[in-house]
Amino acid sequence: MQAWKDYQNENKDRFLNELLDLLRIPSVSARSEHKADMLSCAEAVKARLLEAGADKAEIYETDGHPLVYGEKMVDPSKPTVLVYGHYDVQPPDPLELWKSGPFDPVIIDGKIFARGSCDDKGQFYMHVKALETMVKTNSMTTNIKFCIEGEEEVGSPNLGKFVASHKELLKADCILISDSAMISLDTPSIDIGVRGLSYIEVEVTGPNRFTQRCLWRRCS
Repeated sequence: MQAWKDYQNENKDRFLNELLDLLRIPSVSARSEHKADMLSCAEAVKARLLEAGADKAEIYETDGHPLVYGEKMVDPSKPTVLVYGHYDVQPPDPLELWKSGPFDPVIIDGKIFARGSCDDKGQFYMHVKALETMVKTNSMTTNIKFCIEGEEEVGSPNLGKFVASHKELLKADCILISDSAMISLDTPSIDIGVRGLSYIEVEVTGPNRFTQRCLWRRCS
């Protein structure tokens, strides 16, 4: 544990600058004019995974924006953790409400202000740096896989198809997602369930015609 802390302290400025560079990429998945930025961001994520010590990292094309996969396999007999995250962000509008540029990150009172800093570039990048720390300190105890997509902010329309066609690639013992709420900065929290979408179609079948019968009764 001390080795981890020492490595992180020695490299924290570099870690921070790398994250700031990632935040400068306007990877807005909802707007077609940012298609090139999406690819640039995917390439940056791939590069950071390889630099962190991943055995391999690849960009997978989808019908929409690309997805990045990476892995570090230390022993096939050991458990495997699959880290999920997304590199795309929401459009920054309305721009007039920003006190600084949405893609020009600034640090105020120890907090990073930029689009994506906490949804979800900051979170998944933390796991990339955790991988690097464990590799550099020779403290890997599990295998680690990364699935970082580029369409979460538009409903992940192609993630399901990718998962269905790459089941063996994504096979893992547990999935780690850091894209949820925290109780507080001083209180670590683990969510064991998150929101989802459920679509239900109800089909009702009935007669194709109705017969109306009228009963008349004379009252005296």
